[in-house]
Amino acid sequence: MKKVLIWVLHRQDRSPSQRFRFEQYLSFLEENGYSFEYAYLIDKNDDKIFYGGGNYFGKFKILIKSLLKRWRELSKAKKYDLVFVQRECFMLGAAYFECRMAKKTKLIYDFDDAIWLHAVSDGNKALGFLKDASKTSRLIKCAHLVFAGNQYLADYAKQFNAKVEIIPTTVDTDKFRRQEFPKNDKICIGWSGSFSTIPHFDSAIQALLEIKAKYNDKVYFKVIGDPNYKNEALNIVGTPWTAEDEVWQLSEIDIGLMPLPDDEWTRGKCGLKGLTYMALGIPTIMSPVGVNSEIIRDAENGFLAKDTAQWVEKISLLIENEKLRYEIGERGRETVLNKFSVHAQKERYLAFFDQLCKPESLI
Repeated sequence: MKKVLIWVLHRQDRSPSQRFRFEQYLSFLEENGYSFEYAYLIDKNDDKIFYGGGNYFGKFKILIKSLLKRWRELSKAKKYDLVFVQRECFMLGAAYFECRMAKKTKLIYDFDDAIWLHAVSDGNKALGFLKDASKTSRLIKCAHLVFAGNQYLADYAKQFNAKVEIIPTTVDTDKFRRQEFPKNDKICIGWSGSFSTIPHFDSAIQALLEIKAKYNDKVYFKVIGDPNYKNEALNIVGTPWTAEDEVWQLSEIDIGLMPLPDDEWTRGKCGLKGLTYMALGIPTIMSPVGVNSEIIRDAENGFLAKDTAQWVEKISLLIENEKLRYEIGERGRETVLNKFSVHAQKERYLAFFDQLCKPESLI
């Protein structure tokens, strides 16, 4: 049995990035000779303190506790055949732990956003100076293998490490099967995300206002992920996200939206929002930004919309044609099954682990 240490910030089922990048593969890897120590830092109680405003003493205690935990794990490095790091193993700017660990055993580094750009949660703006986004390049340099979520991220990583593989963000299509949601004669136009990505949804508001004016009571709108979100003009009150009813809540949506501005950060996105809609057979419209243009073949397995006029046009097509909604949804799910599902990628994922754990594989 090969032993793997997983170094992440969050507990299981807490972070979308962790869930859809590697947690879905753990049971398959275990079936194929791997055991895991899941070493996270921020527990459920610490979560509210760390990402909330103020309480700097509480945050300091979390940092000290985390620092000591990582030191203890680093001292046991030789017991592991492999260490897997997703995004970062420690909250502050230093890449010290990952680089020290990579000198003792083999290390895979996985990332799925343009995290070399400086981004700090609203609750920690005052502590932003402690975060050093440039450490991403140092993490990539010290890794024995890098998993990048798309070509844009891979191109960045290849500046610092030749051993880079594109592992797309994937969906567990056994879990993501559309459920029977009580329907009425109205069409639900929906979006799923979080409080931090609500501005992306808001970028489509003008188009949605035009859709509402055009179709009146034939349509309604749903936002999943931020229970505090409200838009009176569209009669939206946000629905909270939970892992338990995620698929159920998404199943209400008849047309799924993924609007994005086009900038350096969004070009690093891996299309997860759209992929979850598509996995459920929900016809999906995305902004043609980054990997979205690789996932979607316009008017075949989904739609791409770059401005308000196109959003209105393509939402309207789907509203007015139930058969088109079904056909686009089916082809979207087929795309996920063939390329962006756990089933499609798991053997390749396992092969990289096996390759790195071979005794002759050089550190």
